[in-house]
Amino acid sequence: MRDNEYLHNFHTHTYRCKHAEGDVDDYCEMAIQLGMKTLGISDHSALPDDRWLAARMKYVDLPEYTMAIDTAQAKYPQLRIVKGMECEYLPEEQSWYEDELLGAYEFDYLIGAAHFFLNSDDKWVGTYGGTNSAKALIEFGNYNVRMIESGVFDFIAHPDLFGNCYENWDENCIACTRDILAAAAETGVGLEINALGLRKQLAKRPDNPFPLYPWLPFWEEASQFDVKVIVSSDAHRPEDLQGEAGAAFQIATDFGLVHMDVDALGRKIREK
Repeated sequence: MRDNEYLHNFHTHTYRCKHAEGDVDDYCEMAIQLGMKTLGISDHSALPDDRWLAARMKYVDLPEYTMAIDTAQAKYPQLRIVKGMECEYLPEEQSWYEDELLGAYEFDYLIGAAHFFLNSDDKWVGTYGGTNSAKALIEFGNYNVRMIESGVFDFIAHPDLFGNCYENWDENCIACTRDILAAAAETGVGLEINALGLRKQLAKRPDNPFPLYPWLPFWEEASQFDVKVIVSSDAHRPEDLQGEAGAAFQIATDFGLVHMDVDALGRKIREK
């Protein structure tokens, strides 16, 4: 384990998503208390049509969210604070990610996340409970590839999320995984080993047969591809900023995975 592995977190949620606690200042103060160097704030993205509001901020909240981060950057100069968002990818809104989030609002980075995915009928399916068949795994993989190839995301959150409802690792999982890994290797988009999944595993009910995530065979397969990974706490409370991060880093170590350059993340210059 490298000395600086606990010092950076780029996956952090505020109360605005309706299933997290604390605001930007609360996380900044905890990060300073823990001796961290970088804090990326990346709440669940507001969307122009306000879909999926049960677990994300309203579109009208976007200016206030960005202002809270801008204010914290001035208030806590001892901490590198970077402005991010965790987003589903809506293909029809490609220009919105580029021109509004990365452009007008000057987001430093965007995380892609398939909490929902488009199926072969162009309908949205919830990943929790939805990746429970061979067909759904193909569609989940295809959606992640499309998201990766969009060019607007720095890394993909919990790409192995399909383990939430698919019980056994099989050829369908391998095919889905290899599609995602090949796209990440081709584009240089990072893949996240998500420590919240490890916290969920620790709290899993005895009658839950599903592996959840991180799903170790996914990351073993990743060792065969030229991909880079990032460990995130996926904090929904300030006290979770380092929760199970050590175990998540150990997964990367065990499979010999290469880490993203976290010092450069959030400073990428995008050319349109």
